[in-house]
Amino acid sequence: MKKRDYYFDNAKFILIFFVVFGHLLRSFIEDNEMIYNIYKVIYTFHMPAFILVSGFFARGFNKKGYVMKIAKKLILPYLIFQLIYSIFYYFLYSKSTFTIDPLNPHWSLWFLISLFFWNVMLIGFSRLSAPAGLLIAFGLGLGVGYIDWVSNYLSLSRTFVFFPLFLLGYHLTKEHISILTRPAFKIGAIAMFTLVFLGFYFNPGIDYKWLLGSKPYSLMEAASISSMFTRLGFYLLSLLMVFSFLTIVPKKQYFFTDLGKNTLYVYLLHGFFVRIFRESEVQNFFHSPERFALLAAIALMLTFLLSSKYAAALAQPLIEFKTSRINSLKTRFKTIMRFYKRKLLSD
Repeated sequence: MKKRDYYFDNAKFILIFFVVFGHLLRSFIEDNEMIYNIYKVIYTFHMPAFILVSGFFARGFNKKGYVMKIAKKLILPYLIFQLIYSIFYYFLYSKSTFTIDPLNPHWSLWFLISLFFWNVMLIGFSRLSAPAGLLIAFGLGLGVGYIDWVSNYLSLSRTFVFFPLFLLGYHLTKEHISILTRPAFKIGAIAMFTLVFLGFYFNPGIDYKWLLGSKPYSLMEAASISSMFTRLGFYLLSLLMVFSFLTIVPKKQYFFTDLGKNTLYVYLLHGFFVRIFRESEVQNFFHSPERFALLAAIALMLTFLLSSKYAAALAQPLIEFKTSRINSLKTRFKTIMRFYKRKLLSD
């Protein structure tokens, strides 16, 4: 059981690093083909894997008060950070008017509102057999692209497009994960990452926006009947990449393992740093290809910082509406101070 906990904490920490790194890379994809290919590879698996893992841990939806519980956990932080980001963008971009639109999620906040909807949808889909539910879910994801008004509004497009991954995660068991993580599959998983990168490299015309799932087909300049087959191809690609990623995630406990429990803090807070980075002159320093490794190091440091117990303690009142983390730090600080006080007096 411990190993399984370590495994998923490792997976979440690695995934949130790729979220941060991918957002930092976004500024350079038009200027550097190599970076654009790496960016697309990241987007084939990082959020799909997060969504699948979220589905894996989605339990208790039939319990009384469950909807209110997840609304408090997801919708309230969404509304708070929607307001905070509105204020932040107003000053960052020097806008002349201040507007708040709670129904159009800012940037990465779509995940919170979609995660709420996925949990609610699970109440109905859990009553279906796994094959029937997944078939309907994939059908909705493919068909919703033909409805032009389903876009960023309430994150409806991403909700329907990515729900099959959430539902698939719900139907996975620990036995399935154990099979995935067999050593024999690791070489194949690494080969898959290599092949996908080469596929993007030799087919530079592939539009990364297909990986976002945020727009109807009409805005992808592909509103024909073949559009759903294009999306189906990206579904298959993401599934292969998600399973490949899960295959190579380490199972043991490492120095970063416990930080995997704090990924929501990183997800909600890193946007402030990324947006400032994009608007600053600092990003010009990284336009040289050999400096992109440094950008990865910065993404890793930012991930460590925002997932630390200190960042979590400061942000917990806004995200979880609790003060247990900061109270724990206060208690620990007082204990340390008492220890040094006694030591000084004894000396």
